[in-house]
Amino acid sequence: MSRVRVLVIDDSALVRKLLTTMLSCDPMIEVVGTAADPLIAREKIKQLEPDVLTLDVEMPRMDGLTFLENLMRLRPMPVVMVSSLTQQGAEVTLRALELGAVDFFTKPSSDLASTFAEGAQDICAKVKLAALARPRVRTAVRKLEVAPRLTADAVLPRSQSHDTRGGSPIIAIGASTGGTEAIRVVLEAMPPDAPPILITQHIPAAFSAPFAARMDNCSAMRVCEARDGQPIQPGHAYIAPGSEHLLVMWDGARHVCRLHNGPPVNRHKPAVDVLFRSMAATAGSTVIAALLTGMGDDGARGLLELKEAGAATIVQDEASSVVWGMPGAAYKMGAANEMLPLENIAARLLELARRPLAGAARAAHR
Repeated sequence: MSRVRVLVIDDSALVRKLLTTMLSCDPMIEVVGTAADPLIAREKIKQLEPDVLTLDVEMPRMDGLTFLENLMRLRPMPVVMVSSLTQQGAEVTLRALELGAVDFFTKPSSDLASTFAEGAQDICAKVKLAALARPRVRTAVRKLEVAPRLTADAVLPRSQSHDTRGGSPIIAIGASTGGTEAIRVVLEAMPPDAPPILITQHIPAAFSAPFAARMDNCSAMRVCEARDGQPIQPGHAYIAPGSEHLLVMWDGARHVCRLHNGPPVNRHKPAVDVLFRSMAATAGSTVIAALLTGMGDDGARGLLELKEAGAATIVQDEASSVVWGMPGAAYKMGAANEMLPLENIAARLLELARRPLAGAARAAHR
């Protein structure tokens, strides 16, 4: 089994040392070199031929975004960004994902050594996943010891009945790795009077509000970070905060957003399974759901519950996914009525939403 070869690019000698130490602890990762700025990195990429880069944003001689843009144009390869936990850091990181970065992890603002060490497992997983996100790289990955996984039962018991309260169509979307860009593609294609859209994207708490603001700027819909008790209205998209689960509930007159500070589900908070389960119980066959690119299987069981409740269900196909983990898991367990390339999903969501309620799920099977 070949190891993932990594080049660490950061102007901080301490960060280079810490990242090298943590990545080298994983037997499936080899740090082949480090670089203090993009110009040094450019030469080392030629010499060392790494599989994955970790890339800081703020560096001397050339900023990380400029380097990333040039890299993706001249020599595309998997890049994991190292971001700061600030508003500006979030904006720059989201721009990096637009330019082609696979994923990111956050650099703490204080107590760098201990905080970085706590996230070592996550950093190693992201780097190995980045290597797998390139089709020609199929590196076998040995799972690390991790805490037991909780299911959506830890937040919301599964309902034995499925309501269609409200009667109007409502769209649900779940995504993870590569999802910030996949969601942008979907939202950009939506008209201002589209059915309401509820979105759970795996994202840190500091990034969800800037992500929602960025989506609001690129969509004809009104896009916001969801608030507890917020009414769900057509023409609006609601993105789960990065620190809480998003649920859809019926308050007696309308659907509303509910935020839940429960434990991580499938090791994620927010979790797609929680959103999908809540919508299966409170919206049933009025739902049109899509599970987009992402690592793992969060959302797969929730999508199956939605299908069983009469909802129309779609997964993104493997060819257009950065990582075909979540949609692939859902497809393999029979949770999807349809599998589509990313560029076709928005139009199909709208088509299903405009059909008579009783026929929407049946149409998805044809």
